[in-house]
Amino acid sequence: MEYGTAAPERLGSTRLPAGRRLGWAEWGPLDGVPVLLCPGAATSRSLGFGSHLVAGLNVRLISVDRPGLGASDPDPGRDLLDFATDMADLCRLRELTGVRGVGFSQGAPFLLACAAAGVLTAAAVVAGTDELAHPVHAAALPADVTAMIEAVRADPAAAERFFAGFGEPGEFWQRILTMAGERDRGVYTDPAFAGAYQHAMAEALAPGPEGYARDTVLASARWPFDPAGITIPVDLWYGAADTSPVHSPDFGAALSARLPQAHRHVLPDAGGALLWTHAGEILRTLLSR
Repeated sequence: MEYGTAAPERLGSTRLPAGRRLGWAEWGPLDGVPVLLCPGAATSRSLGFGSHLVAGLNVRLISVDRPGLGASDPDPGRDLLDFATDMADLCRLRELTGVRGVGFSQGAPFLLACAAAGVLTAAAVVAGTDELAHPVHAAALPADVTAMIEAVRADPAAAERFFAGFGEPGEFWQRILTMAGERDRGVYTDPAFAGAYQHAMAEALAPGPEGYARDTVLASARWPFDPAGITIPVDLWYGAADTSPVHSPDFGAALSARLPQAHRHVLPDAGGALLWTHAGEILRTLLSR
């Protein structure tokens, strides 16, 4: 199967007004519709999706390393809305207009922060991490996820130090395989996919685990914005065979009710890797909004 994880066509970095640099990767035509990708946990700009489709769809896919990961400078103490400010600055400096966005897994809260800040014109959340700390999910979370959420609530700094102990790429890869269901494990262990994913993890964590640790604290805490204020169309994509305990316990049902223009899709034949197995459907829908 073609997963669309070819190496980036263009790599670069942009210096923000604050002086930090953000690393980015691109696929597709320079005059294509800009689509910002917020990658999953501990993966870098180099892991794209749908690389075999972007030219035909006239998509300019732009993946950005979050601060402290890969080629992006750290920004200690940042929050989700700080990331949205970074993306607004990046779009302005690179003269990107009419930007759509895709957020995969842990990238989803960062994508929705961008949507709340008015950076995007349409968004797609794919196997997205929900607002797990919201009371609506309290009874549905596994005990270990509940403990993680409570640890972040009680002492965010201590939780961040704890998460930094899980930033070794090989161990991280094994945790992904352990959490994956049978359908997803078939994708992740396919040599055509595994090499690209493992390279992106090693690249993201090369500066150290601090960027990943900060991301995980932010994804495990209450969001500093109200999804009800997001007025752009947001497609929520979940696979019914997704077994990850840190995505959405109800496959986005509660989240879609909080988003004024939500379109929820739960695909019976997909797992959590649907960003790569259903890239065409996701991109075509996003372009239609």
